[in-house]
Amino acid sequence: MPNFPAILSHYPLSAANCTLEQLASGLINTTYRVTDAQNQRRYILQSVNQHIFAHPENIAANTRRIAQHLQQYYPDYYFPAPIQTVDGRELVYADAGSCYRLFPFLEGSRTLEVAATPEQAYEAARQFGGFTRRLSELAPDELHIILPGFHDLENRFQQFTIALEQGRPERRKEANELIDYLLAQYAIVDEYRLLRCHPAVKIRIMHFDTKISNVLFDHHDHGLAVIDLDTIMPGYFFDDVGDMLRTYLSPANEEESDVSKVYPRADFYQAIEAGYLSEMADELTATERQHFAWSGRLMTYIQALRFLTDYLLGDPYYSTRYANHNLVRTANQVALYRQM
Repeated sequence: MPNFPAILSHYPLSAANCTLEQLASGLINTTYRVTDAQNQRRYILQSVNQHIFAHPENIAANTRRIAQHLQQYYPDYYFPAPIQTVDGRELVYADAGSCYRLFPFLEGSRTLEVAATPEQAYEAARQFGGFTRRLSELAPDELHIILPGFHDLENRFQQFTIALEQGRPERRKEANELIDYLLAQYAIVDEYRLLRCHPAVKIRIMHFDTKISNVLFDHHDHGLAVIDLDTIMPGYFFDDVGDMLRTYLSPANEEESDVSKVYPRADFYQAIEAGYLSEMADELTATERQHFAWSGRLMTYIQALRFLTDYLLGDPYYSTRYANHNLVRTANQVALYRQM
């Protein structure tokens, strides 16, 4: 368990007056809510997994630069930048393999795990579109690349082929049908390669983790802000649009083992497109808009490759709760990809 008193001692907080509640344990990081009873204020404490994010200082630098830009050009835009420690730092290094950041808690806000209505999908897409649009004046090369090759399909396919050679033989046998199907879809790798090199496909500052739980909502389902800032870096429109389509279209998320519950909903697609374009219509090129739906297939295929690669190698990356968890996740994503 983290040494919370030691972590909180870096901030103008007294651990004796604070209580902590674990809010979520994601695939990578863990999040807590800190309640300061004395000052009647709440905060969000989040770990940064250094096994995944090798250079947390680059995350801090990106967040600082974005906060400066937004404060200068969009001072009324709510951007939940980390709270600095008493000695002016954004990060607290604590137990081995982790460091921590403290954020303000936006009272009256809540997060969602699944997009339950088209209106929620619209609002989330609008929030991510508005975030990228407000950063259009900031040169992407001013930011660090946090996860090189993160959504690079060529890179992910190469990792997959290595896992086929070096992974556990018994797991390859178990996954044989899914392996054959994903290999047969190689044409999308060629499509990705051509699109990424297209002169009308621009490099922008993207969020890279656009699941709906990374948007704060009020209790009337109105979007308030984008959160979870670890992965912000230069990228392409499909990095964000594709992941929204991948994670909002189905009524069941990527953890669902019953693939009959995994399917795309047309009204949710229309809501995502309308919400994103309400902010980005003048930013996206004609070529990018033509590939809006395709980006969902791209990101779903990438995620299927990533889950299956991890499964074949013995689950070194994603947290799992049972032996075939990543295989179940792969089947889930393949089911969604087929129907897309």
